Amino acid sequence: MGRVPERPSLDGLEARWGARWEADGTYRFDPARPREDVYAIDFPPLTVSGSLHLGHVFSYCHTDILARFQRMRGRAVFYPVGFDDNGLPTERRVENFYGVRSDPSLPYDPGFAPPDRPGPRKQPISRPNFIELCRRLTEADERVFEALWRQLGLSVDWSLAYTTIGERARRASQRGFLHLLAKGEAYQAEAPTLWDITYRTAVAQAEIEDREVPGVAVEVRFHPEGSGEPPGGAPVGREGSGGPPVGRAPSGGSAETTNTGRPWMPSAARVRRRSAVSSATWRASPITSRRLTTNTARSAWWASGRR
Repeated sequence: MGRVPERPSLDGLEARWGARWEADGTYRFDPARPREDVYAIDFPPLTVSGSLHLGHVFSYCHTDILARFQRMRGRAVFYPVGFDDNGLPTERRVENFYGVRSDPSLPYDPGFAPPDRPGPRKQPISRPNFIELCRRLTEADERVFEALWRQLGLSVDWSLAYTTIGERARRASQRGFLHLLAKGEAYQAEAPTLWDITYRTAVAQAEIEDREVPGVAVEVRFHPEGSGEPPGGAPVGREGSGGPPVGRAPSGGSAETTNTGRPWMPSAARVRRRSAVSSATWRASPITSRRLTTNTARSAWWASGRR
């Protein structure tokens, strides 16, 4: 029997027990268990395009508590882990890290090596070369993230780890889309979106950062279709210019619905004309007092109707 140390220490304790749990398969899913014994968790893949912070830990604590509780009840917990490395954040990180940018018009260079340090201007490279750099950097980032999450004690099944840029996840996503297309549930239509003018692609709301910048706020009055009012939006007020309001929004009545009872919606052509003015922050009145940022792409938000 070993001696009890004079001063207990935690040194090496995590590594020793982590190796023991991995060898025993403590968190491993048993696919041989019947379906009624399975407790499956849809795991949001971990983003590896930045650095870990306390918010990451908090966002997964609740799920991990549920997983451990169900294991204590004897359930077979299906708790895979994934890394979200297929998207604009990864593309931007690779550009900044290596000082390169993707140019689909260039041919593949099998002997390409990235610059030792990023220069003031990004070096254009072929799309296949850029994808290779994405894989190289994300694999390195994922090794660091896995070590951190193991140290935090996240009780996922690491044998089921996947990446969204990996072949298996991409094939599953493609098959899912083709399945929806065959059922007639996938369609193409013109609709408002958030547009990145640098990468020339649609972006998610989670990727948008709102910043307060000095500028001019202009109130614009829109008229319902068929109301007899002149077409287009008329400016009814201006903030930040030091002058008096140009006009005033009409009082009384409701401009939120048309005479057909449908929600009011400004003409897409008007929205496009207004979106060309990037120096102003538009506010449609009296429809809503919500303000729109100076990002020209977000002016298409108004085309979705009243909010």
